[in-house]
Amino acid sequence: MRHQLRFTGVGGQGVLLAGEILAAAKIKAGGYGVKAATYTSQVRGGPTKVDIILDDEEILYPYANEGEIEYMLSTAQVSYNQFKGGVKDGGIIVFEPNLVTPTQEDLDRWEMYAIPIISIAKEEVGNVVTQSVVALGVTIEMTKVLDEELVYETMISKVPPKFIELNKTAYNLGVKYAREAKEKGRIKTVAEAEALKAKDICAV
Repeated sequence: MRHQLRFTGVGGQGVLLAGEILAAAKIKAGGYGVKAATYTSQVRGGPTKVDIILDDEEILYPYANEGEIEYMLSTAQVSYNQFKGGVKDGGIIVFEPNLVTPTQEDLDRWEMYAIPIISIAKEEVGNVVTQSVVALGVTIEMTKVLDEELVYETMISKVPPKFIELNKTAYNLGVKYAREAKEKGRIKTVAEAEALKAKDICAV
C-alpha cells in the first residue's frame, strides 16, 4: 500500500530527520521508502518541505503527487500556505498553533489538529532540536502508516547515543499528544485554533 506524507517548516527547524526515519523504517520492514526535501534559496528561514513516500512496490518517482497527500505536518505559516494545496480533500493536517493559523476554509476542507510540537520539544523535552522526533511520534499515532515499535527502534538507531533518552521522551510525548488530540476531535473553527496559542510564542 502506498502512503504519501509531507512535513513543512522553515530552513533551520529540522523536520528532515523525521522523514529520514520513516523512510528507513519502511525499508527495514521490507518495503520501499524515500524522502525528498525541497528548500528555497533562503536556507535558513525560507519555506521547506519534505515529502515521504512509503510503498510495498518499488518507488519510481520520489515526490508526492500534489492533491494526493494524505497527511501533512506544518510548523511555519509561510510553508503551510505554500504547500497545503498538495493535501487531498479530507486529508489530515497537524499544525503548530503558535506558528500556523489556518483559515476557516482550510478547517472545512481538511481534518485538522493543533499540536504545539515546538513548545513540547522546548519546554517538556527540554531541547528544541528534538522537535523532529516529537513530530515523528505525532505522525505515527495520527496515521498508523508503520508499526510504532519499528519506527521507535529505527529512531533510536539514528540518534547519537548520548541523546537516546532525550529522544525517547520526545517520541513518547509526540504519541501522547496526538492520541489526546484525536480524542478531543478535529479543530472546527479559527477561534478554536486561536485559543490554543500560548501566551509566549516560542522562538524558533
